[in-house]
Amino acid sequence: MLEDITIKDYALIESTYLEFHNGFTVLSGETGAGKSIIIGAMSFLLGGKADVSVIRTGKTEASVTATFYLGFNTNPKNGRVKALSKACLDRTYLGENNYTNSTSDDEEASNAYEWLDRHGIEVEDNRIILRRFIRDSGKSGAWINNTPVTRADLVSFSSFLIDIHGQHDHQSLMKVSEHRKFLDSRAGIIDKVDEFKKLYTLLVQKREELHNYSMSESDRLRKIDMCSFAVKEISDAKLKPEEDVLLEEEQSRLSSFEKLYSTIDEINQIFSDSDGCVIESLKKVRRNISFANDLDKSLNQINERIESSFYELNDISEELSSYLQKLVFDPNRLDEVNNRLSLIYNLKKKYASSINAPLSEVFTYLEKAQKFLDENLDGNDKKQMLSAEIKKLEKEVLQKAAYLSEKRISCAKELEKEVDEILVNLGMKGTTFGVSIKEKSGTEVEQKCGPYGKDDVEFLISANPGNPLLPLAKIASGGELSRVMLALKTIFAKSDSVGTLIFDEIDTGIGGEIAVSVGNHIKKLATERQIFCITHLASIAVYADNQVKIEKSVTGGVTASNVHAVEGEDRVLEIARMLSGDSDSSESIEHARKLLNKYSGGF
Repeated sequence: MLEDITIKDYALIESTYLEFHNGFTVLSGETGAGKSIIIGAMSFLLGGKADVSVIRTGKTEASVTATFYLGFNTNPKNGRVKALSKACLDRTYLGENNYTNSTSDDEEASNAYEWLDRHGIEVEDNRIILRRFIRDSGKSGAWINNTPVTRADLVSFSSFLIDIHGQHDHQSLMKVSEHRKFLDSRAGIIDKVDEFKKLYTLLVQKREELHNYSMSESDRLRKIDMCSFAVKEISDAKLKPEEDVLLEEEQSRLSSFEKLYSTIDEINQIFSDSDGCVIESLKKVRRNISFANDLDKSLNQINERIESSFYELNDISEELSSYLQKLVFDPNRLDEVNNRLSLIYNLKKKYASSINAPLSEVFTYLEKAQKFLDENLDGNDKKQMLSAEIKKLEKEVLQKAAYLSEKRISCAKELEKEVDEILVNLGMKGTTFGVSIKEKSGTEVEQKCGPYGKDDVEFLISANPGNPLLPLAKIASGGELSRVMLALKTIFAKSDSVGTLIFDEIDTGIGGEIAVSVGNHIKKLATERQIFCITHLASIAVYADNQVKIEKSVTGGVTASNVHAVEGEDRVLEIARMLSGDSDSSESIEHARKLLNKYSGGF
């Protein structure tokens, strides 16, 4: 569970510290006050995209730190939320949904302790500290306890700690493709589906290979002739890697022999072959500075530098002289280089993208052509072998698809019953939830199966008794979708080990008695999980064990979002504001007091 979070210079928050306890905590405030800034900071901490735009104006770094207890205390009354804030600007988090769980190399880890053990991270007192920063340079860093980790590590590890349900997550129910994922997650067959996908992908690859062999005989023979010619032509050339680059350098040198010779000769003369040449002048400088150094030892460093320069330039002069002696024009070699380059350019023109392309493209073409020949010169044998492999794979694919289908059908019945029961508690009495599982049509394996099996999965709903089940995505309202998603989240929470759930505006599209039902449901859920909920509705907020208020203020022309816990009369006033928009109304205050006494057991 989340114990505390510290936010510094995030979205213009100077410094905010929030201390939490288990149970049901509500975050409330007027529209635009900055409620979602806490969720945004949490998303960043858990591996969300690092963006320099979240850094507070005038600061160079934003950071978020949080402490998690790797356990859960089921007594919601053992503590209250404490919150301190200073200079927070109204800012909602980036709507990236980067905080959703994702798979990684660590997906085999079954719990947080196992994950930490694999990464060599020690745990003290069952607590883990996560810390992440981003600087205005774009550089970011993250730690779990004192161990540096990657963003992918944060995403992987945080999947064991917290589940954030964003403002628009319920819209995933509008996508039929997501329904199978929900069902597979509830059925516990995600790993099996991944295995099936790999097997199915292999089958598709083998079918493509067989298709290449199934081209017309004339086309196959024509391509064999073309590849045979190419292989011979390229092989006969006996090309060497980067040969063209070396030859072009040599060509340049040979073609510019006279200019090169005269230039080096001129330099050589400046060094040693003319009156007042550099070497002779340096000899005089060397003698004079040596004499001066004998008179004044403070010149010692300069003396050593001149000495070193003399020997260095003398060596250069000797090397240039040697180079000049060896520099001989060879017209025959120039012809050889030109002819070789002409051959290479011709091969590039045929087998590469252009004559300026790297020579490696010709080698790549050679490999592909040779591979085609190897696979097609014994075409009949290869075709028979592939056909046998495909038949074996098809049988295995159908068997595994049947297994997945069986698990889905079995789970669908359980899921329907569980969702219906929860929907009753959420004010949707008479509503029926259904899961449609239809087998793909077709007679061949490629028609019967896809990458995820042979089933087309879709969620259905009947809003009223006697009405037929129809696609959820077509007839459900925004409020109904929110409640169906809450029901699914509730079901998944029973089977996973995530101790903290965050609902960002779960109240979308609902109100009245329905909101009361939602609040009551979340409170019951909070007996087994730590729950955070951003809401505008007092009928949900009154069920909370703790309440944090976010409000906007302007001081000295600077807009800030201030965060603080509300208890006692302060909470009564906040509930009154949520009820009527007026915290000064005596009627609203009295109503708020009654609701808190009724649903929160006092304050």
